[in-house]
Amino acid sequence: MSFLRTKSRTRLTPLAVLAALVLGTTMLTGVVGAAAPGQVRMPDESVFYPQRDNAQRAAAAAVTVPTGFQHETVISGLTEPTVVAFAPDGKTFIGDKSGVIRVWDKVDAGTSKVFADLSKEVFNGWDRGLIGLAVHPKFPQEPYVYALYTHDAPPGETAPKWNDQCPSPPGYTEDGCVVTNRIVKLTMGQDGVAGQPETLVSGWCQQYPSHSADTLAFGPDGALYASAGEGASFNFADYGQQKNPCADPPGGAGTNLTIPDARGGSLRAQSPRRPDGESAVLNGTVIRIDPATGKGVAGNPYASSTDENKQRILAYGLRNPFRFAVRPQTNEVWVGDVGEMRADEINRFTPDPAKAPNFGWPCFEGKDAHPGWQAAGLAMCDSLYAQGGDHKPALQYTNGAKVSPDDTCPSTSGASLSGFAFADDKTLPEPYRNSLFFSDSTRGCVWVMGKDANGAPDPAKVTTFASGLSVPVQLEFGPGGALYYVSLDTGELRRIAYDNDPNAEPKAVIKANPTAGRSPLLVTFDGRGSTDPNGDKLRYEWDLDGDGKFDDSRLPMAVWVYPKKEFVRPALKVTDPGGKSSIAKIDIVVDNAPAPEPTPVIDTPGTDLRWHVGQKVSFAGKATDAKDGTLPASALTWKLTMRHCAGDGNCHSHDIETFTGTSGEFTAPDHPYPSHLELTLTAKDSDGNVSSKTIELQPKTVDLTFKSDPPGIGVTVSNYGVVTDSTIKVIVGSALSVSAAGKIEVPPYVLVFDKWDDGAGASRIIKAPEQPATYTVHYVIN
Repeated sequence: MSFLRTKSRTRLTPLAVLAALVLGTTMLTGVVGAAAPGQVRMPDESVFYPQRDNAQRAAAAAVTVPTGFQHETVISGLTEPTVVAFAPDGKTFIGDKSGVIRVWDKVDAGTSKVFADLSKEVFNGWDRGLIGLAVHPKFPQEPYVYALYTHDAPPGETAPKWNDQCPSPPGYTEDGCVVTNRIVKLTMGQDGVAGQPETLVSGWCQQYPSHSADTLAFGPDGALYASAGEGASFNFADYGQQKNPCADPPGGAGTNLTIPDARGGSLRAQSPRRPDGESAVLNGTVIRIDPATGKGVAGNPYASSTDENKQRILAYGLRNPFRFAVRPQTNEVWVGDVGEMRADEINRFTPDPAKAPNFGWPCFEGKDAHPGWQAAGLAMCDSLYAQGGDHKPALQYTNGAKVSPDDTCPSTSGASLSGFAFADDKTLPEPYRNSLFFSDSTRGCVWVMGKDANGAPDPAKVTTFASGLSVPVQLEFGPGGALYYVSLDTGELRRIAYDNDPNAEPKAVIKANPTAGRSPLLVTFDGRGSTDPNGDKLRYEWDLDGDGKFDDSRLPMAVWVYPKKEFVRPALKVTDPGGKSSIAKIDIVVDNAPAPEPTPVIDTPGTDLRWHVGQKVSFAGKATDAKDGTLPASALTWKLTMRHCAGDGNCHSHDIETFTGTSGEFTAPDHPYPSHLELTLTAKDSDGNVSSKTIELQPKTVDLTFKSDPPGIGVTVSNYGVVTDSTIKVIVGSALSVSAAGKIEVPPYVLVFDKWDDGAGASRIIKAPEQPATYTVHYVIN
């Protein structure tokens, strides 16, 4: 048994330290009260790509809304839509992640055209892309549309720099492909499309691929509000120690920042607190600007500053303020901050010309100090702890926790606040009028925050409004006072509208006998299992030849003969007297005819591959189709996805990048374990039929053991939490941020960090080796 080295020659046995820990008298700076590994939420929830388990997918197929409301798809066939904006004249603008903005004359118009194509300017990868969109409140008299996106260029360079892919080096999660953000103003011309974009604001240097551009919205004051993340790593406590390409102080670009004076990485979210003479940045902030010039407006907290960026800042200390809403008839801002491990936060503030609220990230997460950052000994966090000056959230929740007392939404996969919208004062019935609605894309739910006696949102009065939604990444009240949401997963714009019509939609059901056989094949169809909730008599219309026209029979039962080899999808449409209808389909196979969808095949890599971070992996595949034969390379697209799973098997996803062709290569990214990669090959034939094949690629892992001398003293390891004399499994090549407490009080002793076995400082980055390793931290008595 080893003993504690001491400066005073007084020995303190390991047993004494352990006893103090048990009795609660030991204070580990930045570690006390931290949750043990496995008790916290999964880190870095992706707002865009939360892939759920089978039970959650099944639930998403059955959307539940309150009685009197109807849920329906308004626009479909979209490609990764991220945001919708409604103009006063009814025009509907939808932006997709790649940077293409389409416009419909009305939300139900059916046809659209490209309003603007910013794809050459936009970096589309991981959580980067075009995320924010706003229409001038006086449109079309003021014919302006505003977009906020990840600009595909580092500071001072010209897009496109990376062309939506990040080679290694530098690697997405290694040194990072550095980009910026940009707000542009688009002017609608006489032809109804936008001219060249005018840049209003640029900046927000980002090293790593998440926490990027977020939301744009107009306030009642006519100013344009915007939010964006801090652009730092989600794998380790990033304070600028990985080459510091954003040139954060106190060093220049290329200089690895060190403790205690580093002010980069996640600490960009604290930049308004930097010493005099150092520039503020917009990362991790909410800003308010003049929509004509992009400059900060009078009444902003730092309006008198000589720093142009600082003049724009309304609030700061945010990790990923993905969505916010400004309360009507006020300038009160409600903003959701997607957390790391312990809390997703709903924050509120009213712009104050005298002070910008600081929500504390990364020194705080939710209402509490962040143990990893508290242990790191960074001056910028230590001074904030001393001040106690962070602005506490109005509401917070985490993995496994309910959002409201009546909450039955799936919670074990994590949390990702993804939408905020205020209802008007007349369309919806009470208690929904003037209420705040908010959504979570991981849980697929919408909640409503009730009102207090003064009509203001009350965090103590939250109830579930809708569940089973498929990845709602934005909420917006639009035409007819309905609540619209963008479903990234299905490529649709959907709405939940109040409809007090007691007539409910019927449900079509088909039975067929047989569903397969030799030609000529006689099939009997039976639709009598279709139902109407109101008990009304239904009208039946059949499409038996699969041509898309419901003109083959109008009886509850029908018979059809299929004379030749073919694969057909007959359909039944049932309609009630009130005009509401639904459709069901079934597959009929004649003479073993193949399905119309193509068949993709992944040749390499095989599922036996075990990859490590930074490894280059080649892939190749092909696809055939019954009609087209072997499909050309242009018909094949690949998608690489990182899947991060909790101990209970629930997972969320990050889509990393896409490729076109029969082959390619990617570099395996970094991510906390348990994680694996998914490689998906999608083929599209000449008729537009689509089919996909996905394989799982598991990582090579290694066990790392963390010990202390004396034992029983915890260290914070990246997103794995506090580790005390135990072993964790990580992916080989992962970069781990490890922080040991600088000082520990064990009355009457004070223990001070001495060194790690290899001589490293208290806070360090470890690159996981291929072989198991042990890291021991040593303390001495002061």
